[in-house]
Amino acid sequence: MKRPSAVVLAVALAASCSLLAGCSDAGKPVDFNAGEKGDGAARAKPADDDTLMPTGPKSDFRITRTLDDGTHIARATLHGQKSGVTGSVWVWAPKEYGDPKYAKSGFPVLIALPGGLGSPKEPGGVTNYWVGGDIELQENLTQWTAEGKSLPFLVVMPMLNPDTRYHDSSDIPGSQKMGTWLTEDVVQLARANFRTFKSRDGWAFMGSSSGGFAGLKSVLKHPEKFKAAIASGPDMAPDSPLWAGHQAEKDANDPEKLAQRLLRKGGPDVYLAFQAGSQEPAKVTGAIKRFRQSYGKGPIHTALQTIPGGRHNAWDYQKGMAAGSIKFISDQMKAPVPSGS
Repeated sequence: MKRPSAVVLAVALAASCSLLAGCSDAGKPVDFNAGEKGDGAARAKPADDDTLMPTGPKSDFRITRTLDDGTHIARATLHGQKSGVTGSVWVWAPKEYGDPKYAKSGFPVLIALPGGLGSPKEPGGVTNYWVGGDIELQENLTQWTAEGKSLPFLVVMPMLNPDTRYHDSSDIPGSQKMGTWLTEDVVQLARANFRTFKSRDGWAFMGSSSGGFAGLKSVLKHPEKFKAAIASGPDMAPDSPLWAGHQAEKDANDPEKLAQRLLRKGGPDVYLAFQAGSQEPAKVTGAIKRFRQSYGKGPIHTALQTIPGGRHNAWDYQKGMAAGSIKFISDQMKAPVPSGS
């Protein structure tokens, strides 16, 4: 069930994000690899065999918010070649990305997904609330990195739904291919514009509510591509009305059935950090506990961060990330490699 609180959160943030237009550099183009020579294969030799230099073509990123440390959040319009979907994607590179000692290294990618519809038709046009200045995900990640809790993630924040219907981040027959958009086109945009890792050790999801479901399902469905996810107050089953008449395809996007398949195969190992506030409904926490009891074994490694006094919102979920969830996935992923190592 998609919860009204997630939609309310997105609407509230839309109003605040509209204030960003007053920023002096808002709307200006930004090249996250400015100063580097050449394109793709013409660049300096990577630090290791797992590093993938930006493949191009470059996207037209425009600044939407600048942090106090000078790093930027920027938006581009992605025309998905494989999905056919067109929509907004925001990105942020941590200050470490511009550090010369990491100039030849890939960086881990965290795909951050919102709850609610994330619809461009919501007031203000915000389609991913993790870009907002009042949530401050990027500022928190900067702090957690300094504290040794987190890797310096590249954060990629795509839209979750192309309209005012829930698509469950899936290729539902007769609807737009949102599963392909999320797990292929968005990934390709990151690889085109940033130094990333070829292996799944550099790819993870983070999401709340329906975004938590999307990240959880994507890791279980494509464990060869993605290694970890933070799923906060997630829906634990596909429930879009668009699935009507398509039970087989719905089952192919069900986290429980995907977990069963992964257990039968015996791997690869995935790492799932669940989160829930202590004030969330029992059906939320109960579904997470049942999933962990049934499938949290073998190659499926799980953790549960219960947030004291926490409710179903992005601010409280970040408290859980600080308390342990971001470290849980960071410990399993690859850090950038300093030059000369």
